[in-house]
Amino acid sequence: MKFDNPKSVIELAQKYQLKVIGNKEQLAFGINEIHKVTLGDITFVDVEKYYNKSLHSLASIIIINNEVDCPPGKTLLICEKPFEVYNDIVATERPLIPLTSQISSSALIHPEAIIEPGVVIGHHAVIGAGSHIQANVYIGEYTVIGNQVNIQSGTIIGTDAFYYKKTNGIYSKWRSCGRVIIHNDVEVGAGCTINKGVSGDTIIGQGTKIDCQVHIGHGVVVGKHCLFAAQVGIAGKTIIGDHVTLYGQVGVAQNLHIGSNVVVYAASGIGKDLETGKTYFGSPADEALIKFKEIAALKQLPEMIKRKLGN
Repeated sequence: MKFDNPKSVIELAQKYQLKVIGNKEQLAFGINEIHKVTLGDITFVDVEKYYNKSLHSLASIIIINNEVDCPPGKTLLICEKPFEVYNDIVATERPLIPLTSQISSSALIHPEAIIEPGVVIGHHAVIGAGSHIQANVYIGEYTVIGNQVNIQSGTIIGTDAFYYKKTNGIYSKWRSCGRVIIHNDVEVGAGCTINKGVSGDTIIGQGTKIDCQVHIGHGVVVGKHCLFAAQVGIAGKTIIGDHVTLYGQVGVAQNLHIGSNVVVYAASGIGKDLETGKTYFGSPADEALIKFKEIAALKQLPEMIKRKLGN
């Protein structure tokens, strides 16, 4: 998430009683979890094994729970509970504002868009020309929907990320400040759910077609002209290339990269990155030809054992 106005590290330090190490003139232009940071961002770390990754990320400002050497040009903000400070900054910048009307007055809806009865549209949502939002769709805050997008009944877009911080066996919810961005000419079937990002954006690329009852997790990036059949589930932060086909009930684990022009056959489970231009099958998924040979070999195994014992 990017801030509307830059924030001084000195102001943040004073507000949260933080010790400043490094560049005291630093300005924060946004705040992001470690997977999404860019130059000028704030991030946080409170587990020592992740210190190095955070300190050498693109983040300019790191909220951290120990005094360590500060990399050149960066700023460290020292405190006992970095997550609580991080989450409060997010909640302050993007506070939770409940809807009190069916369509928020801050939503921007093109006059050529079709909005059927029962549609709920959250604060600062944007809907482009020629888009058709069918009855009883929910569109959450800050969602951006392009032109000529068709969203079928009962779909929910912009729900909170399923993302929690575990401390001493207790789960604390992150305030989701990311968005869902749906590009032009996308179709989303009935009864789908698309989570917004924790701090970055969930993105559905131009021309992609999504069947009914598909779930797309927080921060997922889907390329152009993909085709997802019913009951596909994609976990958070996975990146999918262009022209990818996922047949029915394919499950995709988190933080993966799926190359362009990949095809995955129905009911497969993907637990590793997939190379561009190949066809996959099985759980765990592997190249389809290899998997089919394995299945054929397994079918012969009982007869092979029988012959062996008979000898």
